[in-house]
Amino acid sequence: MENEGTKVIFGMPGGANLPIYDELGSSNIRHILVRHEQLAAHMADGFARVSRRPGVCLATSGPGATNLVTGIATAYMDSIPIVAITGQVATSSIGRDAFQECDIVGVATPVTKYTFQPLKPNEIPHVVKKAFYISSSGRPGPVLIDIPKDVQTNEAETEFPSSVRIRGYDPAVEPSGVEVEKAVDLILSAERPMILAGGGVAISGAFLELQTLAEMLMIPVATTFKGKGVFNETHPLALGPIGMHGHVEANRLILESDVLIAIGTRFSDRSTGKVSEFARESKVIHVDIDPSEINKNKEVDLGILGDVRASLQMMIASFKRRARRNDLKKWNERFTEVKTRCKSEFAIDMTKVTAISLLKTLREALPADAIVTTEVGQCQMWASLHFNVIQPGTFYSSTGLGTMGFGFPAAIGAKVAAPDRPVLDIAGDGSFNMTEAALATSVLDNIPVIVVVINNGMLGMVAQWQRLFYGRRYNGVKLYSLPDYVKLAEAYRAQGLRAQSLDEFSKAVKLGLKSDVATVIDVPISPEEDVFPFVVPGTALKDMVVA
Repeated sequence: MENEGTKVIFGMPGGANLPIYDELGSSNIRHILVRHEQLAAHMADGFARVSRRPGVCLATSGPGATNLVTGIATAYMDSIPIVAITGQVATSSIGRDAFQECDIVGVATPVTKYTFQPLKPNEIPHVVKKAFYISSSGRPGPVLIDIPKDVQTNEAETEFPSSVRIRGYDPAVEPSGVEVEKAVDLILSAERPMILAGGGVAISGAFLELQTLAEMLMIPVATTFKGKGVFNETHPLALGPIGMHGHVEANRLILESDVLIAIGTRFSDRSTGKVSEFARESKVIHVDIDPSEINKNKEVDLGILGDVRASLQMMIASFKRRARRNDLKKWNERFTEVKTRCKSEFAIDMTKVTAISLLKTLREALPADAIVTTEVGQCQMWASLHFNVIQPGTFYSSTGLGTMGFGFPAAIGAKVAAPDRPVLDIAGDGSFNMTEAALATSVLDNIPVIVVVINNGMLGMVAQWQRLFYGRRYNGVKLYSLPDYVKLAEAYRAQGLRAQSLDEFSKAVKLGLKSDVATVIDVPISPEEDVFPFVVPGTALKDMVVA
């Protein structure tokens, strides 16, 4: 792992990985102890998203390994490169129901790019090399290495390969020049073109290329929720995320486009609504590195297989050669008009403490380069709608799996990757409850992050559904604002603050930015506040309910 450039591992020791821990203590790799293995996987995930290098997590066998699975699945659904290493019982005990034995290879196979179980010590360097290569190449994702205890302790002569080649795995795909030129022809014929940018833009680091393409042709940019933050959301061409809780202007205008340039997106149900109704009037160009995504959820008119950044660079070069532009004056006027009208229709009341006013205030208090993670639920959707990302690549959330408890440990991993930048988690009380034990890691390992708890005393998104669809019959959603988050933070030797006005909240954020320990800011809001707009499952974007 040192040869692979690993600087930090998030983990917890146990009987089946003690030999690894014994060596780790004399290595140059920093170990960060967690209080639950799921936190280790989320921290590795947050580290990977910010550093754009594989994050590494370590657990023992049995329950230690299974505790990693939720974090591994989260990374798999969001295409995040992590390498998860688990201890295993000795080879002589495998299959005998030994103490803390679990077939973690079988358990994790559906939610990993690949799994390894070296059975001889001389296999380990080759397996590690392959794991890091597979995890970070092509469409990234998690890889698991499960190492029996005797394989950790036995000795053998071995080689440390400088490179590996894996039969049948060739993720480097050069975009087809022919397909790119076809896409350029289609875009130049459009009267109402639109870009839909997904998480693939962030994975490939194609922020500059996306902005260059949009500005060169004056094409408006909407994103998926996974793609939120790949394009400056204060830019005149920005429309924000589409989908179930997408921006009104984005959901309306994407239905009017005649050519849709979908970049690094998988057309998730949360983005498209009823997929058969999505972009029915558009010619769709789909750019993606994963061939299985093209025509999987949405039949498209043209697929470009290849790295997003390389594909956009080829498109930009083609447009420059042709030196021809569409006359999009009417389309520019249309999307400007819709954006302006939506802004006036849905004006924000900044005199009351609501989730919306809090997020507007938070944006003003944070520097543009601050890294923001979110939990899952209403807090996540409010952030999608009302927290504008200014600097691309500074917003991260669990989008595919929707894992409650993700945001706080991911923020800790992000802070380890970028120690000189502010890192803040936008949380709901329900989601923060699930992984608040990460406060111990944050304090003891000197990783100061801020958590804003938008506290409605409810499992807010479920409660909203029970209000809207189940006649307000609440069942299993009331949290009664327990625990006291200020006292909880103080119990962990962190800074706990409570804000009951927007002015108090702004001051609390500024205190958090100056603090050298973790800060938890508890902000009570009404349990009746809903997230709108809302596209009801099974309906189309055109059926969006705005209030």
